[in-house]
Amino acid sequence: MKEFSYFPGCSLEGTSKEFDESVRGVSDLLDIRLDELDDWSCCGATSAHCIDENLAVELPARNLAIAERTDRDLLVPCASCYSRFKAAEYEIKENGKKTSFPYKGNVRIRFALDYFSDQSVIEEVKKKLVKPLSGLKAVCYYGCLPVRPPKLTRIKNYENPTHMDHLVEELGAEVIPWSYKTDCCGASLMVTRIDIFKKLVGRILSKAKETGADCVVVGCSMCQMNLDTRQEDVEQELGEKLNLPILYYTELMGLAMGHRDVGKWFKRHFVDPLPLLNAKGLM
Repeated sequence: MKEFSYFPGCSLEGTSKEFDESVRGVSDLLDIRLDELDDWSCCGATSAHCIDENLAVELPARNLAIAERTDRDLLVPCASCYSRFKAAEYEIKENGKKTSFPYKGNVRIRFALDYFSDQSVIEEVKKKLVKPLSGLKAVCYYGCLPVRPPKLTRIKNYENPTHMDHLVEELGAEVIPWSYKTDCCGASLMVTRIDIFKKLVGRILSKAKETGADCVVVGCSMCQMNLDTRQEDVEQELGEKLNLPILYYTELMGLAMGHRDVGKWFKRHFVDPLPLLNAKGLM
């Protein structure tokens, strides 16, 4: 059994609960043990690094120091949390930043998407497939933080990443190549500059629709929320019906491996994926 320390983060405790549940559910099916980090606290995303440079390192360093008490790698599903952890690690290890917490830089921080896309994990997933996603056409949307900046993520093909594409293909879906997989969704501009936000999200969704995809697959809770919860507003702005379900890769993994709770996860989405999945014979 593979064991990780697990940092769910604030979003997965609230607005992205289906992401947390699907990560845990898929891990159970793959015999991966997730030990939630004891007494974890907010990593500071999205606001700390915009307000206080010291706090931006202190907040993630506290959690990293807790994780360092174990001999396990730290698994992080949220792209924002992962970015803040890697940024703090860089400041401490490369720039000698001093913090109030005894973190020495000995924790291996694993972004959940990167881990589940490892070929060794994919081989285990393939052994447990009970419902391949045949007939489902998808585009994979990475967004900004899972791949950039490359000095933190170490992703070589950060302009055209393909690891999520490969994972989804191995689940049986048809993955359509497109040129907008790392465009910014606007992040918190959803709150501060709705005009810019609608343009950014509208472009991503309309281009995804042009490919002929049935859905968009994501690995970031902020991206999922922006593309899903405000899609109706964007449709009004564009003057066209999109109706594109925005699905977490872990939800598709759970669907393909027959997890009993997939219906519960999908019911939390604003754009209901159940009609599409039922039409494809996948539910």
